[in-house]
Amino acid sequence: MGLSLPQTLRATLNKIKEYNIAISGNYLDIGSGYGDLISEVISEFKVKPYACDYTDQLMQLSNQSVDIVDLNKQKLPYNNNYFDLVTLTEVIEHLEDYRGNLKDIFRVLKPGGILVISTPNILNIKSRIRFLFFGFWNLFGPLHLQEDKKYTTGGHINPISYFYLAHSLSEVGFKKVNVSIDKKQTFSLFGLIFLWLPVKIFANLAFRKERNKYQTIDNINERFVREMNGLKLLLGRTLIVGCIKP
Repeated sequence: MGLSLPQTLRATLNKIKEYNIAISGNYLDIGSGYGDLISEVISEFKVKPYACDYTDQLMQLSNQSVDIVDLNKQKLPYNNNYFDLVTLTEVIEHLEDYRGNLKDIFRVLKPGGILVISTPNILNIKSRIRFLFFGFWNLFGPLHLQEDKKYTTGGHINPISYFYLAHSLSEVGFKKVNVSIDKKQTFSLFGLIFLWLPVKIFANLAFRKERNKYQTIDNINERFVREMNGLKLLLGRTLIVGCIKP
């Protein structure tokens, strides 16, 4: 099995297809790992693949070179407006300055190009319960100090909820930001039976207070706020977020 689960790979492909854009030209997979997603993408689209990762020792595609980049220290080594498609799967949770990284991805993506990101969904019922009783989101546990394992599951250093990811993408300049999931979690489905009503009641009360008293919710961000407590985010294992550079 590769670094990304098969359901995540399929959901990433489906997200690309959702935009109904004829994909061709240059394609960049950031955090390419074994090359599983590259294999899937080139089987569906006529693109020239580029791989970028912190090491070239993982790649299993014999004819695929890997550009070695530490995104916590370096910029992407590509020209402006170079790629028609960029994928960033299971990577952003490892990055120290993900907003800065998104700006750099925006730079190398062509106008009209697509970006698809996947990251663990910290807002599903299972993760919310874990945070309530343990103080850590699902897949984001205690980290050892002074130990550099940022490229493993133990190196998940940046839990990002959907709203803040959507906000970051929008602030950078991306449009048509939308979210889907790779699969529903059985535990979250079970938990939803007991928590659906309390979540909806409290979320609606908090929504009204934020909009009317604090005025933090407007016509632009309202959609993202409402999605935070929608069924997709309450049940989904992994977020699949897509957007377009205008």
